[in-house]
Amino acid sequence: MSKPIAIVWHRRDLRVHDNPALHQAVSAGHTVLGLFIVDTEALCHRDMAPARVYYLRESVNELQFAYQKLGGRLSIRQGNPVEVLKSLVEEVGASALFFNDDIEPDTRKRDDEVLQALKIPVHLCADLLLHPPQTVLTQGGQPYSVYTPFWRNWSVRVKPKPAVKPDRLVSPDHPLGHFPELVDLGFHFSPNLLVVPGEAAARKQLADFCTQSIYDYDDRRDAPALPGTSLLSAALNFGTVGIREVWQSTQQAWQAATHEDQRRNLTVWQQELGWREFYKYVLFHFPRLAEQPFRPQFAEFVWDEDQERFERWCRGETGYPLVDAAMRQLNTVSWMHNRLRMVVASFLTKDLLINWQWGERYFMQKLVDGDLSANNGGWQWAASVGTDPKPLRIFNPSTQAQRYDTQAHFIRKWVSELKDVDTRSLLDVERFLPLERARFGYPVPMVDHKEQQQIFKERYRQVPKRSDFEQSSSD
Repeated sequence: MSKPIAIVWHRRDLRVHDNPALHQAVSAGHTVLGLFIVDTEALCHRDMAPARVYYLRESVNELQFAYQKLGGRLSIRQGNPVEVLKSLVEEVGASALFFNDDIEPDTRKRDDEVLQALKIPVHLCADLLLHPPQTVLTQGGQPYSVYTPFWRNWSVRVKPKPAVKPDRLVSPDHPLGHFPELVDLGFHFSPNLLVVPGEAAARKQLADFCTQSIYDYDDRRDAPALPGTSLLSAALNFGTVGIREVWQSTQQAWQAATHEDQRRNLTVWQQELGWREFYKYVLFHFPRLAEQPFRPQFAEFVWDEDQERFERWCRGETGYPLVDAAMRQLNTVSWMHNRLRMVVASFLTKDLLINWQWGERYFMQKLVDGDLSANNGGWQWAASVGTDPKPLRIFNPSTQAQRYDTQAHFIRKWVSELKDVDTRSLLDVERFLPLERARFGYPVPMVDHKEQQQIFKERYRQVPKRSDFEQSSSD
């Protein structure tokens, strides 16, 4: 008697290692048909970065090959997920569907539609987070809205172990299908990424990081000219590496550490994983954040709708060298250093006084690691409308350059017209005089930071029902 057939629907879990849905389907004794659905309506959304489509396509193709190496098959279909699943269940006579969870509002709505539409058992598996968001609550049973108490609760919980990779797969004979070329989807992209798509590259990056750079992560992470970050954000976003495997790797690195300073650096990176979980957790519990500020009263904040200034910010032509270097990095390699994401977001919202949602959208149109929860949470934090208990933080671009790009190496790399300018001028906008700027073909500052800071604070004061203005910080 032949084994029952299960479909394993891959979405943000483009891997065979540490994959709960795949593991559970195989453990239940099913013949497994892998599935990836190219949802062209979602892919062609105006906020979809070509870099992400490229990363997705390459990773899905690698996953299809990984299935074949295990003796199985991954079918790539195109269309509406609900309709594709209904059709495929009938075609292969599937008796069960397995897929891993997601927390984004639109995805949860779609998954509910799938649950309603199919007449076979559907198994929704916990995968995206180390702890399901419904399980980490205050003593009063409410979701956390501030990171620090969330971390205290979350960090002491026993973390699940990685799901076991199957030794082999058995699949029904079914057409493989293929992922359309990017140009056929309306995207034009010349790969120039800092990261390599696919599970193999992601697992190698994780292994390299956890045996080397994790031990001085906190010491180097804020300097954009140094290779101090993990470069795992895209892999975690697309699930080319599993979060349980990532956490286990940090624990193994902890055991291998030879002194306390290494463990201190390592713990700081684990806290960054906590931030990833926190932003997804907050979006799960407060799905309105996809469209609205966490602090509802700030929907009334008066922003400037200055398209010309916004476009100069996008191009990296603000006259502030560190801001411009960061934006040009984003536009060139579809990625930006995390410290600089905070700097440019603060500049857009608190120097140019432009709506944070404009910047949020632009980032999603460019970033290879663009993730709704992290991007939304970061922009709300930078604009002082989010969950931060000390909301009024204003970054001074010159101060940030002086602290974190001390020799202006990053600025010179990405703003090529400034490669021969002396370091002190690059790090202090006020020292970089108009005549010298003109000689190098570089614009004068769009705005005066001190003046714009005061305007922002005054508008912030005018927002009603506000009790936290006193907690301010200028960085």
